[in-house]
Amino acid sequence: MFIKEKGYAHWDGELKKKKFPWMPITRYGIKLAFRKKSFRFFFYGALAPSGIFLIGIYVSERLEDFRSMIGETSRFVNINPAYFKNFLASDFLLFFLVILLLLCGAGLISDDLKYNSIQLYFSRPLKKREYFFGKVSVIVFFLFLVTLVPGLILFIMKLVFAGDLKFFASYPWLPLSIIGYSFLVTAFFSFYGLFLSSLSKNSRYVAVLIFGVYFFSHIIFQIFDGIFKNPYFSLLSIRANLQQMGAFFFNQKAPHAVPWIYSLLVLSGICVLAGFVLKKRIRGVEVVK
Repeated sequence: MFIKEKGYAHWDGELKKKKFPWMPITRYGIKLAFRKKSFRFFFYGALAPSGIFLIGIYVSERLEDFRSMIGETSRFVNINPAYFKNFLASDFLLFFLVILLLLCGAGLISDDLKYNSIQLYFSRPLKKREYFFGKVSVIVFFLFLVTLVPGLILFIMKLVFAGDLKFFASYPWLPLSIIGYSFLVTAFFSFYGLFLSSLSKNSRYVAVLIFGVYFFSHIIFQIFDGIFKNPYFSLLSIRANLQQMGAFFFNQKAPHAVPWIYSLLVLSGICVLAGFVLKKRIRGVEVVK
């Protein structure tokens, strides 16, 4: 009885380079997040403030119709840059951004470290930066849906309800402020989330870190501020630094008597540290061709 053994057949095909080789990583991360009931609950909850602020814009343009319902409080329905700053830099929205981050970003790298799947990624024609783009795009996708998209929609709806461009003529820089601050918040939380995700193979521990560092940094600030009464301790708080930058982007008075550049340096420093750690933690054999 003859046994025929089939040896290795050399592949002579042509390897085609895709324009966005990291896109499958992003699609899978987005699908994985939406499979979680808790994520869907907090994601829709994070969109709730935009609906409330949209109602405020509508009421501001129809004060006569609602005067009998809202009475004297109508004077507080004033749509200006501070209105958009209060939406994008509020404690409530920043809190929900952290919750979304820990739900969709905690396992982005930690799960790959746990199951040694990074080597599988790099066994394809995938580079470190493409792996990073794939992972970070998951966070960017969700945070933009909660910050950038609603912010621009609120601005557009203000013009639609008003029926003219007077608001735009008064604040032509406001759309750039919305875009700029949304990019800042999203970039920071993207680096922050991936940085902590790369520190452990346990995604639950990473989730605790993401929430804990954000939450306790503000508690430490409040403790030192209560003792020494020095506004510069606000630089210890992630939330305070983000709100300081929100005041700068929307040309409002800063909540703390600290130059905005210091807050920018703190946030940038965290991002630089995160990039350095990610470069060290994401290791593998990169197949270029």
